[in-house]
Amino acid sequence: MTAERADRMTVAADPALQAAIDALSVPGIMIGHRLISPGDEHALLPEEAPAFSASVVKVRRASGAARIAARALLARLGHATCALPKGAAGAPIWPPGVAGSLAHDDRVAVAAVARSGDFGAVGVDIEPAEVLPAELLDMVATPLERLKIADDPYRGRLLFVAKEAVYKAVYPLDRMFLEHHDVEVNLADRKAVVRNGRVVELRFGMSTHVVALAFLPGPR
Repeated sequence: MTAERADRMTVAADPALQAAIDALSVPGIMIGHRLISPGDEHALLPEEAPAFSASVVKVRRASGAARIAARALLARLGHATCALPKGAAGAPIWPPGVAGSLAHDDRVAVAAVARSGDFGAVGVDIEPAEVLPAELLDMVATPLERLKIADDPYRGRLLFVAKEAVYKAVYPLDRMFLEHHDVEVNLADRKAVVRNGRVVELRFGMSTHVVALAFLPGPR
């Protein structure tokens, strides 16, 4: 199966998850998803595939699914089918004029894209809607966040997903590695503050999965 044919395959979607994604509703940012399906590994274009040559099929398949979702969104921005190769830091390299992010778990891949003139950075992440294991909560949540954990119905899972999305959004700007405690999330205000003082906007939705979107406004 060719990459072009894989990209043309009928999109496998979860209506409940898409409804949660639609609820993120930030004008100017498009988010799409794909249920990871056999054959999605063939959607990796020749410029993308070498970075995954040592990866198991499961990883190649998820990465292909994420790029299928991303290319569908990019088409809506007027971009012809293009490669999204993995950069040195692991994030995809987007076409000029685009800010974007990819994520996946074992079942679902998501992509978020926007015009970089409208948004300076975009990050997205997804995890199953399950309670975060107790042994991970201290690693993820700051003391202040622990006091407000009732805002997170999955006891830390939403915090984890939000912080991953924030990291994906700000790393291309700051090139700074962040631990989970370097990001303070306020779920009620839908904002996060990074240790360098950068304030990031957050949106999140929940269904079978928890999805978080992090973004920064574009240049004024």
